Amino acid sequence: MKLPRLFRRLIPLVAALAALGTIPAAATTSKAQPADVRGTFAVGPQYDSTHVYVAPGTEQAFVASWVSTFGGSTIGPVATQVTPTPSRTLSELVISPVGTLSVFDYTTPVPYPFGAERTGWLVTDLDRAVRAARADGASVLVAPFADPIGRDAVVQFPGGINAQLYVHTTPPNYPAPASVPENRVYLSPDSVDAFLHSYRSFTGGRIVSDDRRADGAAIGLPGTRYRLVRLTSGFGETAVVVTDGHQPYPFGRELTGYAVPDLDATLARARSAGATVLWGPVRADGRTGAMVEFPGGYVAELHAT
Repeated sequence: MKLPRLFRRLIPLVAALAALGTIPAAATTSKAQPADVRGTFAVGPQYDSTHVYVAPGTEQAFVASWVSTFGGSTIGPVATQVTPTPSRTLSELVISPVGTLSVFDYTTPVPYPFGAERTGWLVTDLDRAVRAARADGASVLVAPFADPIGRDAVVQFPGGINAQLYVHTTPPNYPAPASVPENRVYLSPDSVDAFLHSYRSFTGGRIVSDDRRADGAAIGLPGTRYRLVRLTSGFGETAVVVTDGHQPYPFGRELTGYAVPDLDATLARARSAGATVLWGPVRADGRTGAMVEFPGGYVAELHAT
């Protein structure tokens, strides 16, 4: 997959921070970033990257395995600082048919609370988005800060779900993925209602389905039932898994689910590329899924409908 010439020129400065989720210096909008409506700050799912923190020294092995499995293009790695306090990471952006990943291989300790955010969301206006998140019941864990190509902030929705918001001084231009990845959120019955209220208010999302008797085989518990809420918004798809916290490893460790056209063929490529199939494939809830660990420790859910 070949990236536009203009985008390639932004390397290396854009590389690392586009990965972590970077932002524009004055929360500007542009033709590539439509003016937002209250509560809908999304630009597009191709700009909403999963944040992958790999074990030190494994960035190249992870990226090679991922691209061998799914295809795609990479930008980086670039050694840079993507936090408001001193740190150093190798940062690489992976643009694949199943979604965008921001990969971080830190050569210094990771400043808190970085490493706990699951996604980087490009927003139309950072300052307004931060105010809206707070008004919608989220906490601002990291106040807006400047980086070499924009600004960032980290917010936390009820239930402890962290997301990074970012804007770029020069708006990025990434191709749309073949399939939109699924943000997978595990919550308790005590926190799910507050999360859904806050999350839906901020994202402008709607509930696609709310199954209170979903097949537990999908989360490694055949013969049991759990609640599964599916949402969609301008930030992509979200699956909210509501459990008593008794699910087996690795369920709950995955951040994102990826749709593929042929699960068996994808798993075969993953194994050949050094990944490990931890569970499945298993048929449940209208699709066949598996859990895969890639080099560097990143666990992903893969599924085909």
